[in-house]
Formats: sequence, C-alpha cells, structure tokens
Amino acid sequence: MLRRIAAQSEPRLWAVARAAKESLLHIKDLQAVRAAPAPSTPPSAVAAKPGPPKRTIYDADTSENLPGRVVRKEGAAPIGDAAADEAYDGLGSTHRLYAEIFGRDSIDGAGLALDATVHYGNLYDNAFWDGNQMVFGDGDGEIFQRFTKSVSVIGHELAHGVTQFTAGLNYRNQAGALNESMSDVFGVLVEQYLKKETTEQASWLIGEGLFTDKVQGAALRSMKAPGTAYDDDILGKDPQPDSMDTYVRTSADNGGVHINSGIPNRAFYLVASELGGNAWGAPGQIWYGTLISGSLPPACTFGKFAKSTAATAEELFGVGSVEHDAVLKAWETVKVKV
Repeated sequence: MLRRIAAQSEPRLWAVARAAKESLLHIKDLQAVRAAPAPSTPPSAVAAKPGPPKRTIYDADTSENLPGRVVRKEGAAPIGDAAADEAYDGLGSTHRLYAEIFGRDSIDGAGLALDATVHYGNLYDNAFWDGNQMVFGDGDGEIFQRFTKSVSVIGHELAHGVTQFTAGLNYRNQAGALNESMSDVFGVLVEQYLKKETTEQASWLIGEGLFTDKVQGAALRSMKAPGTAYDDDILGKDPQPDSMDTYVRTSADNGGVHINSGIPNRAFYLVASELGGNAWGAPGQIWYGTLISGSLPPACTFGKFAKSTAATAEELFGVGSVEHDAVLKAWETVKVKV
C-alpha cells in the first residue's frame, strides 16, 4: 500500500508520496527488528494473576525521538489531545482483553508497562510496536488519518509484542504471514470485546476509520472477506487472497506477510462464524492456546499452524466436538491441509 502511495507523481500528492517513502524506509528497519530472534518470557516470570495496567503516554511533537515528553500517566484524567487519549484508552482495552479473557498480565505475561508515543514524525503513515513500546503517526491527512483512531490497529500492533514473547514467529514468508494474522486476530478481538459485539455484529475489519473520505475503502484488511477492504485509484485493489488457491508468491513485503495473512485470517473468521456467539470465547481460546503452546516453530507454515490449532481444539474441547470440527472445516475451506 505504501509503495503505491510513494509512487504517486501528481503535484497534489507530492507531500504524501514523500511521507510514504520515509515511512517505507523506517518500516524496513522495523522489519529487521521483527526478523531478529526474540526471547520468550520465562515461565517463572509469568504472573499467576494479572495486575492493573501501567500506562504512560508520550508526545514526540512530530520528531522521531523516542519516547518524547510525558503527557499522561496511569490513572490521570484525559488531557484533551485526541491521539494521546485514544492511545491511553486503546492500551487499556488491549490489557483488559488479555487479563480478563486469557488471564495474561500485559504483553509479556509478567506485567510489562505499556508505553506509547503519539505525534511521531511528520505526516507519518504508520503505527508500530518497536519491541519495547507503541508508536503512532498522525497520518498524512490525504489518505490516512491519525493511527490512534482504530482500536483494532492498537490491538494488532501490541499483539506483535505478545507473539514476540511467546511463539517468536519469523517475520518472513508463511511464518511472517502468521505473525501478521495473529495480530489481526487479537486486534479484532480487542475491538469486539470493547464493544461487546457478537460474531454476527462485528465488522471484522482491521483499521476501520483510518482512511480519509477521499479513499474508496472501508479499512486496511477484511478478515471476513480478504481482498475486499479497499479498491481505490491510488491504493489499488486489496491484494489479499482468501484461500491457498490464490496464494501470492512474492519476494516483496518479506515474502507477502501482509498479503497472505488473509488466508489464516479467514480461517479464524470461519471458525468464529461457525460457532457463533463471541469470538473471544472458544475461537479466541483456541488461537491463544496455540500461540502459547510451544508447538509453533519459528519458521512455522500454514499447515503446521492449522494442525496445532486442531490439536488445541481437541485438547480444550475434545475430538468430534463442534469446536474441533469447526477448526477442521475452516482450514479445509481455505485449502490448508490439516
């Protein structure tokens, strides 16, 4: 997406294209960090009972110096800065999902403080977890609005931290696509849990509300219908496949990590749709249980991940249970062999 924006040559888009190029250079460095092996949290450090969140919000004042100046601490009142207050609330919503549904104490399972910097860079088109904290750009105003507007994006990026401290999936090829998919799964769960939405009520969109009204698109990605999130003159058409029949083989994007994540994304949606109710229930427990199971190798494939989710469903609910059958059916639908 950013590559298409960076290639724009219309005078009205020069500033946007320049901002996209700068974002791409930064993302290259960020991907290198994600590709590096990350230590998991030792079992002895995992908290027996989740504690309260410990949030600190910083303001970079459009610089790229982290973390910036403190503008809001845990328990303090809103300060009237939309980005800072949205970041504070989004961190809290993410902490709440992990604590109340999965019994996990923050991102690392051991009460990690949640730090976030807002107003990062000039027209910066991204939000990211850098291995230690969250960082949010304000967008370019032409295509993207501020990245704190979407709680699913906040949940998505923090889930990269959870993966970092658990499975440590490589950030390349199918393992990288699974890394991205796990972040999408827990991103939508944060949003759905916050809104108390059922599977049927939820939009299943990642980044809904990030685009300006100049863009023909609803969100960055759709888990319900990969490949349909946007179709725009500048951004092009959403390239995500919804099954292995249209799997994209590419050297770009670390082997298509943001593209092919549509396949496992749809598998999770199909499980949730089949079971009904709340996706943070059985579907979320199966995916979270798989993530922390220790059964996923760093270079995990879709097939290995599918087998692991089936094994987790069997362990939690039994062979032949509706939950186990839903998992098998979902992977069969997206053409991944279990």
